[in-house]
Amino acid sequence: MHPDRLRLRATTTDPERRRFLRELAFGLAWTAGLGSAASLAGCDQPDPDRYTQADVEALAAQRLREREQSGRGRFGPHRYRGYRGLAELPWFELDERGRLRCVDESLPLAIDCHSHFGMSVLFEPELDLQARTERVRHLLDCDATEPGCALDLDVYVNANFDDEALEDLECTTLTQGLWGNDVVRTQTLPNLLDEMDAMRVEQAIVLPIAFHFPFGDDLTTKWRDAIAKAGAGRRLLAGASVHPRDPDKITKLESFAAAGARVIKMHPTVQAFYPDEDDAFEIYQAAERLGLVVFFHGGRAGIEPESRLRYALPRHYEGAFSTFPRLPFVIGHAGARDGEAMLDLATGRENVWLGLHGQGLSRLDEIIRRTQGERLLFGTDWPFYHLAASLAKILIVTDEPGRESIRHAILRGNAERLLAA
Repeated sequence: MHPDRLRLRATTTDPERRRFLRELAFGLAWTAGLGSAASLAGCDQPDPDRYTQADVEALAAQRLREREQSGRGRFGPHRYRGYRGLAELPWFELDERGRLRCVDESLPLAIDCHSHFGMSVLFEPELDLQARTERVRHLLDCDATEPGCALDLDVYVNANFDDEALEDLECTTLTQGLWGNDVVRTQTLPNLLDEMDAMRVEQAIVLPIAFHFPFGDDLTTKWRDAIAKAGAGRRLLAGASVHPRDPDKITKLESFAAAGARVIKMHPTVQAFYPDEDDAFEIYQAAERLGLVVFFHGGRAGIEPESRLRYALPRHYEGAFSTFPRLPFVIGHAGARDGEAMLDLATGRENVWLGLHGQGLSRLDEIIRRTQGERLLFGTDWPFYHLAASLAKILIVTDEPGRESIRHAILRGNAERLLAA
């Protein structure tokens, strides 16, 4: 059992206190897929027009269909033992220390449009973002055991992790805001740069999230300052975040833009807002005026608490896309497990870009077929996963005649165009 799980069990025997801590765990979760499905179930009831029984059934059907079809597409099965197992692919090798490296120098140097650091929020446990450790402990760590976990590249990435791994993730997420933990202390700036070097990733956009906590909630400034202190501004592009419920959100956004931020992260399931509500529209209006890119978490990952699933349905994003046609929106995870509907929504909209992290090989192939590679962005969601988990998929689906230019566009060309706009 995760050692912090034992510690939490000893200090949270009161049912009401445990409920508070579980809600806090998801409040601290800064990307989809954190917390068990039961954590917030029943906290409140969604508007029946916002989240229907048909929506619930569609998610269940997607999971079943994906599991049944895995490995049956035109790429065949791609199953490995851990992230290290990707060394079986022609682009990767294990070095003398057993670390995975991308060794194909013909590949374009990539731009990762979706990354993070480890967090220190709320009670702000000590976290030295300048420290280098022996290895990164990813939040969903397929290399934590020998051999590594079963890694299937033809399913949505979270499907590779069992209940125990997800419980450990919930515990890690909670304790990093209370007393800290040894997992998050490895998710540092030099460790990210080291992994980028190993994977031929030249730049990464680092995306904080604002939780609207009463204290200890300023990741935008912390991460920007850490990047400046390390002199890493050429390789790590500091993003920003504001919360839709924050009365000072526009003033903060203007300050962040003046300090050089180009991308603002918004996370409907963590921040508990609908993308088409008035508080969010105020942010889009300011972002358009300031020349920013809005980077959304998009779609249901399928392991969020039930009460948060409602916010990320594709139809809730349509109002933003239509009302602000000149504002660039990036949909992280390409809609996650709602990828089909999100692709339908994005197709033909010049202001909507799809971040590809998490999607399986067959879905990526369909996205490329439908878009011809236009407005598709490489992203990894580090430190949740090793950078190679995303890179390998892009290399596999573009490894054929006629897709050389699409590979370059996804790995860097599209990002250059987005950031230059």
